[in-house]
Amino acid sequence: MNISLENKRVFITAGGEGMGRATAIAMHNIGAHVFTCDINEGSLKTLPEGIKTFVCDVSNSSELDKIFDEILPEGLDILVNNAGVSGPTKPVEEISDEEWDSCMAVGINAQFYCVRRVVPIFKQQQSGVIINLISGAGILGFPNRTPYAAAKWAVTGFTKTLAMELGPDNIRVNGIVPGNVNGDRMERVIGAHALADNIEPERVRKMYAIGTSMQCFVDPEEISHSICFLASDFSKHISGQILAVDGHTETLYPRV
Repeated sequence: MNISLENKRVFITAGGEGMGRATAIAMHNIGAHVFTCDINEGSLKTLPEGIKTFVCDVSNSSELDKIFDEILPEGLDILVNNAGVSGPTKPVEEISDEEWDSCMAVGINAQFYCVRRVVPIFKQQQSGVIINLISGAGILGFPNRTPYAAAKWAVTGFTKTLAMELGPDNIRVNGIVPGNVNGDRMERVIGAHALADNIEPERVRKMYAIGTSMQCFVDPEEISHSICFLASDFSKHISGQILAVDGHTETLYPRV
């Protein structure tokens, strides 16, 4: 089975690093015309030639609108809502308004801003694919990460509702639940957890691994492969699904 996205036009948020970067490269390699944005200009410069990049703060709808004003007149086939932030790691009573709002702005508001712009194009052409990145925190509880969990649960509801609303227009909407994804972002999450619980980072890493049935971490490329499959014609009747690529997470917060 050879997956192809030949000549498909794709927009991916936060494509400069991690899962977004892996997805941008994977889709580019199987023929897609890839557009991506990131707040970090330096990371975008390392992407392969042929991927069109934009510097953008996705929590700002006007910045996203400028990108869509440029790319949508030529059409779009696939939207990958990848952007997210980890938010604070602390008890709920210590979380500030700014910390809560920042996590919501990137984690769920940005997905809404993107969907609002692409849906009219998808409806007009009677086809389109939306893939939202969720998290184990969007299907389980996550103590001391309440803004992040709340944002990701919102994405789960957003995904399910969009699949129902947009299905009659042949628009498919699915969610990906990554597991413990290797990379700098996971190292920062582990570090914050270790600091909050006053334990060694390596102990946190082991706790996260044993919180999954397969006792594992996953690589960003594993997520990108699943996204490519869901975006392809091999998945033409898969919609409304929340696909976990995580070794089956049993708990996000094993007790010390």
